[in-house]
Amino acid sequence: MVLLEIEDLHASVNGKEIIKGLNLVINEGEVHAIMGPNGAGKSTLSYVLTGREGYEITGGRIKFKGRDINDMPIEERANEGLFLSMQYPVEIPGVSITTFLKHAVNANRKYHNLPELDTFEFIKQVRQDGKLLGIDNDMLKRHVNVGFSGGEKKRLEALQMTVLKPSLAILDEADSGLDIDAMKVVANGVNALRDGRRSLLIITHYQRLLNYIEPDFVHIYADGKIVKSGDKSLAEKLEKLGYSNFVCGNG
Repeated sequence: MVLLEIEDLHASVNGKEIIKGLNLVINEGEVHAIMGPNGAGKSTLSYVLTGREGYEITGGRIKFKGRDINDMPIEERANEGLFLSMQYPVEIPGVSITTFLKHAVNANRKYHNLPELDTFEFIKQVRQDGKLLGIDNDMLKRHVNVGFSGGEKKRLEALQMTVLKPSLAILDEADSGLDIDAMKVVANGVNALRDGRRSLLIITHYQRLLNYIEPDFVHIYADGKIVKSGDKSLAEKLEKLGYSNFVCGNG
Protein backbone atom coordinates (compact mmCIF):
# COMPACT_ATOMS: atom_id res chain seq x y z
CA MET A 1 0.00 0.00 0.00
CA VAL A 2 1.26 3.48 -0.88
CA LEU A 3 1.91 5.49 2.28
CA LEU A 4 3.47 8.70 0.90
CA GLU A 5 3.20 9.99 -2.66
CA ILE A 6 5.01 13.16 -3.75
CA GLU A 7 4.27 14.36 -7.26
CA ASP A 8 6.16 17.19 -9.01
CA LEU A 9 6.64 19.05 -5.74
CA HIS A 10 7.88 22.64 -5.82
CA ALA A 11 8.46 24.61 -2.63
CA SER A 12 9.99 27.94 -1.65
CA VAL A 13 11.45 29.59 1.45
CA ASN A 14 11.37 33.40 1.65
CA GLY A 15 10.48 33.55 -2.04
CA LYS A 16 13.41 31.36 -3.14
CA GLU A 17 12.58 28.05 -4.81
CA ILE A 18 14.36 25.20 -3.00
CA ILE A 19 12.45 22.10 -4.13
CA LYS A 20 12.17 21.97 -7.91
CA GLY A 21 10.01 19.11 -9.13
CA LEU A 22 10.47 16.27 -6.65
CA ASN A 23 8.81 12.90 -7.21
CA LEU A 24 8.87 10.10 -4.62
CA VAL A 25 6.68 7.17 -3.58
CA ILE A 26 7.09 5.35 -0.26
CA ASN A 27 5.09 2.20 0.42
CA GLU A 28 4.23 0.75 3.81
CA GLY A 29 7.18 -0.92 5.47
CA GLU A 30 9.83 0.60 3.21
CA VAL A 31 12.99 2.42 4.26
CA HIS A 32 14.18 5.16 1.91
CA ALA A 33 17.37 7.16 2.27
CA ILE A 34 17.87 10.57 0.69
CA MET A 35 21.51 11.62 0.34
CA GLY A 36 22.83 14.89 -0.97
CA PRO A 37 25.42 17.62 -0.53
CA ASN A 38 25.05 20.61 1.80
CA GLY A 39 22.56 23.14 0.51
CA ALA A 40 20.70 20.70 -1.71
CA GLY A 41 17.43 21.24 0.19
CA LYS A 42 17.19 17.95 2.08
CA SER A 43 16.09 19.50 5.38
CA THR A 44 13.68 21.74 3.49
CA LEU A 45 11.98 18.60 2.21
CA SER A 46 11.50 17.29 5.75
CA TYR A 47 10.00 20.61 6.85
CA VAL A 48 7.65 20.79 3.87
CA LEU A 49 6.43 17.25 4.50
CA THR A 50 5.66 17.98 8.14
CA GLY A 51 4.10 21.40 7.50
CA ARG A 52 6.57 23.79 9.11
CA GLU A 53 5.56 27.44 8.89
CA GLY A 54 7.43 29.50 6.28
CA TYR A 55 7.93 26.63 3.85
CA GLU A 56 5.53 27.31 0.99
CA ILE A 57 4.36 24.70 -1.50
CA THR A 58 4.15 26.41 -4.88
CA GLY A 59 3.34 23.42 -7.07
CA GLY A 60 2.64 19.70 -7.08
CA ARG A 61 1.06 17.66 -4.32
CA ILE A 62 1.81 15.51 -1.30
CA LYS A 63 -0.52 12.63 -0.44
CA PHE A 64 -0.23 10.74 2.83
CA LYS A 65 -2.37 7.65 3.36
CA GLY A 66 -4.30 8.68 0.27
CA ARG A 67 -5.12 12.18 1.55
CA ASP A 68 -3.83 15.43 0.06
CA ILE A 69 -1.94 17.12 2.90
CA ASN A 70 -0.69 20.26 1.12
CA ASP A 71 -2.88 22.47 3.32
CA MET A 72 -3.13 20.18 6.35
CA PRO A 73 -2.07 21.81 9.68
CA ILE A 74 1.16 20.57 11.24
CA GLU A 75 -0.55 19.05 14.29
CA GLU A 76 -2.98 17.09 12.11
CA ARG A 77 -0.09 15.67 10.05
CA ALA A 78 1.55 14.55 13.28
CA ASN A 79 -1.63 12.91 14.54
CA GLU A 80 -2.04 11.15 11.20
CA GLY A 81 1.35 9.52 11.76
CA LEU A 82 4.08 11.80 10.35
CA PHE A 83 7.05 12.20 12.68
CA LEU A 84 10.18 14.32 12.24
CA SER A 85 13.38 13.56 14.11
CA MET A 86 15.06 16.95 13.83
CA GLN A 87 18.73 17.63 13.23
CA TYR A 88 18.70 20.20 16.05
CA PRO A 89 15.98 19.28 18.59
CA VAL A 90 14.66 22.22 20.61
CA GLU A 91 14.85 22.62 24.38
CA ILE A 92 11.62 22.81 26.42
CA PRO A 93 12.51 24.18 29.87
CA GLY A 94 10.14 23.28 32.71
CA VAL A 95 8.68 20.17 31.03
CA SER A 96 9.94 16.73 32.01
CA ILE A 97 10.45 14.06 29.37
CA THR A 98 7.82 11.78 30.91
CA THR A 99 5.23 14.56 31.05
CA PHE A 100 6.02 15.61 27.50
CA LEU A 101 5.64 12.07 26.16
CA LYS A 102 2.44 11.39 28.10
CA HIS A 103 0.76 14.55 26.77
CA ALA A 104 1.91 13.75 23.22
CA VAL A 105 0.56 10.20 23.35
CA ASN A 106 -2.76 11.19 24.91
CA ALA A 107 -3.24 14.02 22.41
CA ASN A 108 -2.81 11.48 19.63
CA ARG A 109 -5.21 9.05 21.30
CA LYS A 110 -7.80 11.83 21.71
CA TYR A 111 -7.46 12.64 17.99
CA HIS A 112 -8.29 9.00 17.21
CA ASN A 113 -11.15 8.89 19.76
CA LEU A 114 -9.28 6.59 22.12
CA PRO A 115 -9.21 6.82 25.95
CA GLU A 116 -6.20 8.27 27.74
CA LEU A 117 -3.56 5.86 28.99
CA ASP A 118 -3.28 4.90 32.62
CA THR A 119 -0.43 6.96 34.11
CA PHE A 120 1.18 4.10 36.03
CA GLU A 121 1.20 1.74 33.03
CA PHE A 122 2.46 4.50 30.75
CA ILE A 123 5.41 5.35 32.99
CA LYS A 124 6.27 1.66 33.34
CA GLN A 125 6.32 1.24 29.55
CA VAL A 126 8.35 4.42 28.95
CA ARG A 127 10.96 3.24 31.45
CA GLN A 128 11.23 -0.11 29.68
CA ASP A 129 11.55 1.56 26.27
CA GLY A 130 14.06 4.07 27.62
CA LYS A 131 16.30 1.39 29.07
CA LEU A 132 16.76 -0.13 25.62
CA LEU A 133 17.99 3.28 24.38
CA GLY A 134 20.34 4.00 27.25
CA ILE A 135 17.89 6.38 28.93
CA ASP A 136 17.67 5.82 32.69
CA ASN A 137 14.90 6.91 35.06
CA ASP A 138 16.82 10.01 36.18
CA MET A 139 17.10 11.20 32.58
CA LEU A 140 13.34 10.78 32.12
CA LYS A 141 12.83 13.31 34.93
CA ARG A 142 14.98 15.94 33.22
CA HIS A 143 13.51 18.79 31.18
CA VAL A 144 13.23 18.08 27.46
CA ASN A 145 16.65 18.49 25.80
CA VAL A 146 17.83 21.04 28.39
CA GLY A 147 21.56 20.57 28.85
CA PHE A 148 21.52 17.40 26.77
CA SER A 149 24.50 16.20 24.76
CA GLY A 150 24.04 15.44 21.06
CA GLY A 151 23.78 11.72 21.81
CA GLU A 152 21.18 12.26 24.54
CA LYS A 153 19.04 14.36 22.21
CA LYS A 154 19.13 11.67 19.53
CA ARG A 155 18.26 8.98 22.08
CA LEU A 156 15.27 11.03 23.18
CA GLU A 157 14.14 11.40 19.56
CA ALA A 158 14.36 7.62 19.20
CA LEU A 159 12.33 7.21 22.39
CA GLN A 160 9.65 9.53 21.03
CA MET A 161 9.42 7.38 17.91
CA THR A 162 9.20 4.23 20.01
CA VAL A 163 6.40 5.65 22.16
CA LEU A 164 4.40 7.42 19.43
CA LYS A 165 4.82 4.66 16.82
CA PRO A 166 4.41 6.90 13.73
CA SER A 167 3.43 5.52 10.34
CA LEU A 168 6.28 7.43 8.69
CA ALA A 169 9.32 8.64 10.62
CA ILE A 170 11.54 11.20 8.91
CA LEU A 171 15.09 11.22 10.28
CA ASP A 172 16.89 14.45 9.41
CA GLU A 173 20.66 13.94 9.91
CA ALA A 174 20.01 11.44 12.72
CA ASP A 175 23.73 10.66 12.94
CA SER A 176 24.77 14.29 13.43
CA GLY A 177 27.07 14.67 16.44
CA LEU A 178 26.98 10.97 17.37
CA ASP A 179 29.90 8.71 18.10
CA ILE A 180 29.77 5.09 16.93
CA ASP A 181 28.35 3.70 20.17
CA ALA A 182 25.57 6.30 20.36
CA MET A 183 24.74 5.80 16.70
CA LYS A 184 24.36 2.05 17.22
CA VAL A 185 21.99 2.62 20.14
CA VAL A 186 19.84 5.04 18.13
CA ALA A 187 19.89 2.76 15.08
CA ASN A 188 18.75 -0.19 17.20
CA GLY A 189 15.84 1.87 18.48
CA VAL A 190 14.87 2.92 14.97
CA ASN A 191 15.18 -0.62 13.64
CA ALA A 192 12.84 -1.82 16.37
CA LEU A 193 10.07 0.15 14.62
CA ARG A 194 10.44 -1.87 11.44
CA ASP A 195 7.43 -4.16 11.48
CA GLY A 196 6.47 -4.35 7.80
CA ARG A 197 3.98 -1.50 8.10
CA ARG A 198 5.87 1.54 9.42
CA SER A 199 8.16 3.36 7.02
CA LEU A 200 11.29 5.46 7.36
CA LEU A 201 12.71 8.34 5.35
CA ILE A 202 16.36 8.87 6.30
CA ILE A 203 18.01 12.15 5.28
CA THR A 204 21.79 12.08 5.56
CA HIS A 205 25.08 13.24 4.07
CA TYR A 206 26.99 10.06 4.73
CA GLN A 207 26.70 6.35 4.14
CA ARG A 208 27.77 5.35 7.67
CA LEU A 209 24.30 5.51 9.22
CA LEU A 210 23.04 3.19 6.49
CA ASN A 211 25.42 0.52 7.79
CA TYR A 212 23.11 0.25 10.80
CA ILE A 213 19.72 1.16 9.32
CA GLU A 214 19.67 -0.68 6.00
CA PRO A 215 17.57 1.08 3.35
CA ASP A 216 15.46 -0.54 0.67
CA PHE A 217 16.01 2.43 -1.63
CA VAL A 218 18.61 5.19 -1.86
CA HIS A 219 17.99 8.49 -3.67
CA ILE A 220 20.57 11.11 -4.56
CA TYR A 221 19.13 14.57 -4.09
CA ALA A 222 20.60 17.66 -5.72
CA ASP A 223 19.34 21.04 -6.88
CA GLY A 224 15.90 20.46 -5.40
CA LYS A 225 15.09 17.09 -6.92
CA ILE A 226 16.05 13.42 -7.01
CA VAL A 227 18.67 12.86 -9.71
CA LYS A 228 19.28 9.14 -9.26
CA SER A 229 17.75 6.22 -7.34
CA GLY A 230 18.90 2.72 -6.55
CA ASP A 231 19.37 0.16 -3.80
CA LYS A 232 21.82 0.33 -0.87
CA SER A 233 24.77 -0.23 -3.23
CA LEU A 234 24.17 3.28 -4.60
CA ALA A 235 25.12 4.72 -1.20
CA GLU A 236 28.36 2.73 -1.26
CA LYS A 237 29.12 3.97 -4.76
CA LEU A 238 28.39 7.52 -3.69
CA GLU A 239 30.79 7.17 -0.76
CA LYS A 240 33.58 6.25 -3.17
CA LEU A 241 32.87 8.68 -6.00
CA GLY A 242 31.42 11.71 -4.23
CA TYR A 243 28.40 13.79 -5.15
CA SER A 244 29.89 15.67 -8.09
CA ASN A 245 29.71 12.64 -10.39
CA PHE A 246 25.96 12.40 -9.89
CA VAL A 247 25.10 16.08 -9.61
CA CYS A 248 26.82 16.74 -12.92
CA GLY A 249 25.02 13.86 -14.54
CA ASN A 250 27.99 11.52 -14.74
CA GLY A 251 26.75 8.83 -12.38
